Amino acid sequence: MPDKRDDAARYRDNLRGEVDSAALYRTLAEVEENPDLAQVYRRLAAVEEAHAEFWRKRLRAIGRRVPRLSPGFRTRALAWLARRFGPAFVLPAVNTLEQLDSGSYDRQPEAVAGGLPQAERSHARVLDALAGPEPRAFSGSVLAQLEGRHRAAGGNALRAAVLGANDGLVSNLSLVMGVAGATVPDRTVLLTGVAGLVAGACSMAMGEWLSVNSSRELYQSQIATEAQELEAVPDEEKEEIVLIYQAKGLSEAEARALADRLMADEKTALDTLVREELGIDPEELGGSAWAAAASSFCLFSIGAAFPVVPYLFLHGESAVLGSLAASAVALAAIGAGTSLFTGRNAAFSAVRQLAVGLLAAGATWGIGRLVGVSLS
Repeated sequence: MPDKRDDAARYRDNLRGEVDSAALYRTLAEVEENPDLAQVYRRLAAVEEAHAEFWRKRLRAIGRRVPRLSPGFRTRALAWLARRFGPAFVLPAVNTLEQLDSGSYDRQPEAVAGGLPQAERSHARVLDALAGPEPRAFSGSVLAQLEGRHRAAGGNALRAAVLGANDGLVSNLSLVMGVAGATVPDRTVLLTGVAGLVAGACSMAMGEWLSVNSSRELYQSQIATEAQELEAVPDEEKEEIVLIYQAKGLSEAEARALADRLMADEKTALDTLVREELGIDPEELGGSAWAAAASSFCLFSIGAAFPVVPYLFLHGESAVLGSLAASAVALAAIGAGTSLFTGRNAAFSAVRQLAVGLLAAGATWGIGRLVGVSLS
């Protein structure tokens, strides 16, 4: 009997994972504008739905009720983001979750007998090809699409958004609590918080601008070098194209025929070498430095505003408690947000983030209290 109970719980957990994955892939297929990529997502969803039915049958076989499941929090959140910002925004997070789950069936005898581990590893390779800087395992129009827009989204935008807001929240909460601990006037705490928000946001924006701009300049230099090599030693560059496509699975004859067609147009040859050899999208070059700076500024400011806003309406101890309460809600929300790309339980992530943030605030408050007493 204990074994049956354990099996039933495991089957239900597996069913939950398959239902979530199928729903998410269906959403990605609905919002994906490229029909070839949409078809890839639909095929992934169909396989996950078949896996879900596999676990429903296992539950029925041991006489257990099959639960009617709807998508969980993580799936609903990723689907919401995908509908509003596009599949590329959530793809890195989906890929991370898929890689984490790819070996989950390896030690389950029922899954092994049903061939599920092979299918899950195949899904992991597909998602890795979609999200990675070097798309693999696709050809034709799908490969061409992957070499464009999805490569530009190789950085995890969702992760950057969550962590950017977290930086602003934790740093400014610690600053505000440190000054409040010194028992200075409320307007001094407010001024300090606003100054910390602006200074931190400007610093983050400048750092992001420098980072992206430096990357763009490096990419431009690499493309210029590649163009010079293509002009000086075209035969060697052609051999590189042949080797690249042989590594992708083409025969030598097919690779040489393709290389001949590409080399017939210098612009196409350079574009291919830059994408395939250097892993650079010449149309994007890492994105806009100004857009990255503005995004970083806004995200940091949003997080940093939570500890400050209560001081606009409250005074004394009420303002301190209000600042802590608003920041605690934001910390928990950010913690739940991190679960979208870490695969951890949302409640666990929220509690952990809350504990770490409040611990940092408590430490700075204590230091501020000691300094305030000493200065008094």
